[in-house]
Amino acid sequence: MFWIPLLLTAWAGALLSCARLLAAASGDAEPAPGGAPAHRYDGLGLYEAAYLAGGPRRVAELAMLSLEARRSLLLSRTGWATVLDPAGRDPLERCVLAACGPDGQAPVEAVRSAVAGGGAVRALAERLGTAGLALPGGARAGVAAGVGAVRGAGALILVLAAASLAVPGATSPALILCGFALPLVLTLGCLGIARFESHPYSSWASPAGQRLLTALDRERGRDEPLVAVAVRGIRAVADPELRAALSCGDRATLPRQGRY
Repeated sequence: MFWIPLLLTAWAGALLSCARLLAAASGDAEPAPGGAPAHRYDGLGLYEAAYLAGGPRRVAELAMLSLEARRSLLLSRTGWATVLDPAGRDPLERCVLAACGPDGQAPVEAVRSAVAGGGAVRALAERLGTAGLALPGGARAGVAAGVGAVRGAGALILVLAAASLAVPGATSPALILCGFALPLVLTLGCLGIARFESHPYSSWASPAGQRLLTALDRERGRDEPLVAVAVRGIRAVADPELRAALSCGDRATLPRQGRY
């Protein structure tokens, strides 16, 4: 009966980790601070959708693509952004143009990082958080930690089951496997539910925000390129040149003169 304490340990790990994830996920669904109704937004703007689906960096990418669509910003596949028209229509576009510096040219990654950490994105995040559509940073970290704990518990269950089977003269292997299968099913089921219910798009949106994202994607995602980018990211960019420009990271090369 040496395997019984190992089985109890497996159950303890499964129950504690699932309870931790449940507590974190329950915190996601709490109403907005001050009792603000989570349904106060009848719809989402593009920047709001971008933040909820991909966070600050997605907002910066959408602002750059919006400027590029108006030919106010040139995004080179070499990873550089060049200002063509210094007039921005909103605070986020003005942040992009300012991030390009006095020379009007900067690496795309530098621009993206500057805009993502700027005041305009923080103000957007605060508005969405107050509306109950975005998760606070602590809630995102809590859910991520809970998911990691459940995954760790699943791995522990497998290790303990293998150790129980390796004991000479142990009980019937079928009985041991059945015993450890129950906590393993619990952890896998908890992970599956968390993935399906909590964050079908990302860890930035609350359940109310997720519903609005789903509606926006269903109604406009196929017909409007910028909506598709806001919801799905740069993989939805149809132009391979633009995808290359936004995917260069921080290792941009100097653009060749006269390419455009």
